Amino acid sequence: MNYDLIVIGGGASGMMAAGRAAERGFRVLLIEKNKKLGEKLRISGGGRCNITNAEEDVHVLLKAYGKAEQFLYALFSQFGVKETFSFFESRGLPLVVQARKRAFPNTEKAEDVVKTLIKYLQSGGVTVLTGKGVTGVHHDKYGISGIVCGKETYTATNYLFATGSMSHKETGSTGDGFKWLTRLGHTVKEATPTIVPLGTGEEWGHMLAGVSLSFMKITFFVDEKKALSKTGKILFTHFGISGPLILNLAHTVGDLLHSGHVTALIDAYPHTDLGSLEKTIIKVFDANKNKALKNIIKEFVPEGTHKGISVLLKERLDIEKKVHLVTKEERKVIVRLLKALPLSITGLMGFDRAVIADGGVVLEEIDMRTMRSKKVPNLFVTGDLLHINRPSGGFSLQLCWSTGYVAGNHVGE
Repeated sequence: MNYDLIVIGGGASGMMAAGRAAERGFRVLLIEKNKKLGEKLRISGGGRCNITNAEEDVHVLLKAYGKAEQFLYALFSQFGVKETFSFFESRGLPLVVQARKRAFPNTEKAEDVVKTLIKYLQSGGVTVLTGKGVTGVHHDKYGISGIVCGKETYTATNYLFATGSMSHKETGSTGDGFKWLTRLGHTVKEATPTIVPLGTGEEWGHMLAGVSLSFMKITFFVDEKKALSKTGKILFTHFGISGPLILNLAHTVGDLLHSGHVTALIDAYPHTDLGSLEKTIIKVFDANKNKALKNIIKEFVPEGTHKGISVLLKERLDIEKKVHLVTKEERKVIVRLLKALPLSITGLMGFDRAVIADGGVVLEEIDMRTMRSKKVPNLFVTGDLLHINRPSGGFSLQLCWSTGYVAGNHVGE
């Protein structure tokens, strides 16, 4: 059977594109190498699925995509945040907006997003092949002529690559699409993990694995010179630090790592000056004069951090001594430490821990009004195969919905 469209990749953009093309009456084949569709979608947002970012001002929204902003206006004017809300809510999945304008399904279950998309495919009669890895892409001077899956070859008038980037390889994103696009003559920027945790060297931080702290200020230094400072939520892990603040700084920190030795200081109380923090600690000391210092550390450090901070304090003073024996200078050591907890940044974590990886086809080679390749006339490219840097917070999935829907909307033109 010759299809109107073959979509390779059953993730967010692939399902959206296949569903939209089928909705318009085209015969669509969707090929997914995993046994189930939407594997990466199922783990997005910690299993809650941050569907989009509810920023209503398109100019503000698109600035989040950095250098790609200028390429995205025509795309988002066809299918943007408003259309994403309408798409899911009209299919029985209401969205709720939470902190930082992040939109989630009201059930907070990524599985419900996948189910909604699968119903979309079924309603249009999309033929779905799962557990089928593409082993070859046939092409000639007229474009792609067939897709090989083992011993089978499938043909169509149009083809769409939606195989994702290199993040979360366990979900099938192994960079296959980049290889095919390169062979087809496209310029493909090398993939690097961008929205990714940072590795740190200190044991005290690793001891806090699982502890999440809001409104922490972190300052990065290159060869002891201050480079940048930001405040937000930090999650400690057994290998380093993560959380929204860190993930969105990773690309910048990656650049710093090329410049020299990178260290960081975390201010556990950014809204409290040294003097006020010392007064707070004095009150704690006055109420616990006869206790050992080590037994009251949890009284003046952020919740959940006392084990790690105890290690740092032990390196600097005798935490076995009674509180009333702590000298004024030792008290100031404690205060200064809480305002500057030290970390050495060992590097960005790899693709296995990346939330998002950049790299992909340069946008100059794609007609962003249709998502059609300018190099291969019967090929569309969507989602994470495009070289677009973006922060976490729903921006990546919105790109998938927009590129997928628009591509599906222009098949057959």
